[in-house]
Amino acid sequence: MNTLKIRRTAIAVAAAALLPFTLAACSDSGDTKAAPPAAGDQAKTGESTPADDSMTGDKPFGAACAGVPKEGAGSFDGMAKDPVATAASNNPALSTLVAAVKQAGLVDTLNNAEDITVFAPTDDAFAKIPKADLDKVLADKATLTKILTYHVVGQKLTPKQLENGSFETLQKGMVTTSGSGESYKVNDTSNVVCGNVKTANANVYIVDTVLMPK
Repeated sequence: MNTLKIRRTAIAVAAAALLPFTLAACSDSGDTKAAPPAAGDQAKTGESTPADDSMTGDKPFGAACAGVPKEGAGSFDGMAKDPVATAASNNPALSTLVAAVKQAGLVDTLNNAEDITVFAPTDDAFAKIPKADLDKVLADKATLTKILTYHVVGQKLTPKQLENGSFETLQKGMVTTSGSGESYKVNDTSNVVCGNVKTANANVYIVDTVLMPK
């Protein structure tokens, strides 16, 4: 009996001695399992930041944008689906420009170009030119082509790039741009009245004055 009691006592002492180590091991295991979710939460937060930063304004702007049709081929959504010459033909404010582009035989040139910017004069912009002078230009294909290609830059320009820019045109002359926010000028003579209009192959900035190459 004495021997049995001694054995039971020894077993109880051993169990008591091991208990803290067992609890510590369980506690460490619990901490290890808890850590990954925290790290995962941080990773998710980090991943969401670039997406948030990329959410920038990229919409058309300017007072004249209100006159663009809300639906159909001439709307902003409609123009975005067509190459630039076709898109312009669906905008009622650009009918003179479209007629000039056709007269100069530049429809295919503009439609087939990739990643361009077009400064597109409104009908009112062409109306600033005395009729006799405008008729003379429209009848002179070489001069007309020179003027029209002066309105085209061989890259897509963002509003940010217009803040203080100088760009070579397809005519090989240079245009300068300045401004900020939703107010920009081209060559200090022409105001952007509806900017950042997207077409399938171009960014369009509708302007209130025809640009004349030097």
